[in-house]
Amino acid sequence: MTTLNSISGSAGSLGQFDPQALPVSAAQTIVLQWVTPLAQSERVPLRDALARVLARDVISPIDVPAHDNSAMDGYAFDGASLLAQAAPAGATLTLDVAGKAFAGHPYTGAIAPGACVRIMTGAPMPAGCDTVVPQERVEHSGSAEAVAVTFRADAVTPGANRRRKGEDLARGGVALRAGRVLRASDIGLMASLGIVDVAVKRRLRVAFFSTGDELRSPGEPLDAGCIYDSNRYTLGAMLQRLNAEPIDLGRVRDDPESLAATLKAAAESADVVLTSGGVSVGEADFTRTQLQTLGDVSFWGLAMRPGRPFAFGRIWSGGRPGAGRAALLFGLPGNPVATMVAFYQIVRPALIAMSGAAPQPMPLIPARCEMPIKKRPGRTEFQRGVAGRDAQGQWRVAPTGSQSSGALSTMSEANCFIVLAHESADLDAGDTVDIMLFDGLV
Repeated sequence: MTTLNSISGSAGSLGQFDPQALPVSAAQTIVLQWVTPLAQSERVPLRDALARVLARDVISPIDVPAHDNSAMDGYAFDGASLLAQAAPAGATLTLDVAGKAFAGHPYTGAIAPGACVRIMTGAPMPAGCDTVVPQERVEHSGSAEAVAVTFRADAVTPGANRRRKGEDLARGGVALRAGRVLRASDIGLMASLGIVDVAVKRRLRVAFFSTGDELRSPGEPLDAGCIYDSNRYTLGAMLQRLNAEPIDLGRVRDDPESLAATLKAAAESADVVLTSGGVSVGEADFTRTQLQTLGDVSFWGLAMRPGRPFAFGRIWSGGRPGAGRAALLFGLPGNPVATMVAFYQIVRPALIAMSGAAPQPMPLIPARCEMPIKKRPGRTEFQRGVAGRDAQGQWRVAPTGSQSSGALSTMSEANCFIVLAHESADLDAGDTVDIMLFDGLV
């Protein structure tokens, strides 16, 4: 966490940046400085651990594999002693088949010199055997149930096709590191170790609401001059994708008392508070005034399109700085696409860091743009685009229709952001741009 005394002074402390035209990278840096990861953890059953953040290292209680075993179907034998006798080049070896070994049913008998054991993938290596010759490299002799096999001595080397005990994980070794967001493969790995429950960080509690007298919820009559509130539904869905605990506080009228009461209740119940709308300078935008009263909040004009008006800070449930419980506050712009862009570029990394995981930048993929794009230097733009690979496997992208911050339909049509860097200018068709795919993001 930063050593600065106030969030409102953070942008000014960077010196070279204007808080009314703050670059996206500077905003990301400031926000992450003020993030404190959650300390509380809980144990959950393995089946409920997907997408949770690992609170402590997972230590393997067993060796994996638990014993030397065969990596394929074939015949196990003492390669070190037998292959040493192979001469000249191209000589063959013939081994008697002493028995069979299956996964879960090992061969426990003694193996005489010049003998082997029919073995299946995963079966424990019989005592005295260190090598497996694949079944497709041998010739059988005797009945259909082979009593002897013959193969070229140079078809296999000593120790081949054997998995050693503890080769994957050794008992006492770290299987998974704390801070990892658990994936399906991690759940399977822990199950393979016999683990039934795991310590994870508690879920981040995020309260959110929309502001504006013009808003109506889906299902309500749409009065003249009103619009349906999409932002709450969008924010709730984006929070679910991050496996946060969403707390929907509804919509709040353009009324200072109602807004103050909602903000204080949000700070009391949540780790983070998200608002949409009311952070620009307007006659009916009461959010800005109330935030300045309830907490330590910095208002920025981000050098970003869409998503210029933005607020970040802390608010307290007691109604003034230092009184009651504190929560981080992100004031997002009201236009639907601007809300989403600000969430993904500024808020999402902070929520991941607060949850106890390490935020990883979304990968940028170079793609050839199929049409010209107008771009003014001095701000980062996130245009909606449709990307795909051409016949040569190269990425190509074209912007969707309107790039208006209120055109949510083009966000639904898109499958990526076209990321136009802060310093870039107009682009011609055929120029290379960076894209940020929605898969795994939205």
